[in-house]
Amino acid sequence: MGNIAEKFQLITVMALPFLLAVTWREAARGYVAHKLGDPTPKLSGRLKINPFAHFDPINTALIPVVAVLLGVPFLIGSGKIMPVDPRQFKDPKADLIKLAASGIITNFLIAVFFAYVLRFALAYGLAQDSWFVITAYYGILLNSVFMIIHLLPVPPLDGGQIVGALLPREYGESYMAVAPFGFFILLGIFFLAPAVILVPMQAVMALIGALVGVPI
Repeated sequence: MGNIAEKFQLITVMALPFLLAVTWREAARGYVAHKLGDPTPKLSGRLKINPFAHFDPINTALIPVVAVLLGVPFLIGSGKIMPVDPRQFKDPKADLIKLAASGIITNFLIAVFFAYVLRFALAYGLAQDSWFVITAYYGILLNSVFMIIHLLPVPPLDGGQIVGALLPREYGESYMAVAPFGFFILLGIFFLAPAVILVPMQAVMALIGALVGVPI
């Protein structure tokens, strides 16, 4: 019973940073797609920063909670996928790379934001075990995790989309055909080779800590 209570407590401190991490990255992707000439995000009513405009009941709520209850040490999931039509782009290959990079960069910037929150919280004397400090820490951790995950060259993740865009068309299409199995590939990495994610995640967190001037 205590173990379940601890897991729900973990969910409460991760909920806000997780929500911002997965929804703001979709908002950023929509904004970038719009700037690249695609009207789809605006027409869908999703061209806004409000996190709940990008909330998905399954991917943003159910999957993260179930993952933690099953023993995953952090929330995993996504926001409501931003509708994008690459046919509207002037330079599809280059613009797809920009679109994919926007999500990765957004997670990095959100992690930096939470690092400053952590810095100021500690400077004002908040305890290490306070909700505010722990939530800020998980804001750094979760966004670093998502940044590394989306750098993986696995379709349909951002890294996979970048690789697919860089390959010659016939090879790129074959490569992106792996996308339906991407979730299972990612699960395999989580359980069989977690260091692929955790080691670079720790490096990113250390870099952010050094940039902001806060111990992480």
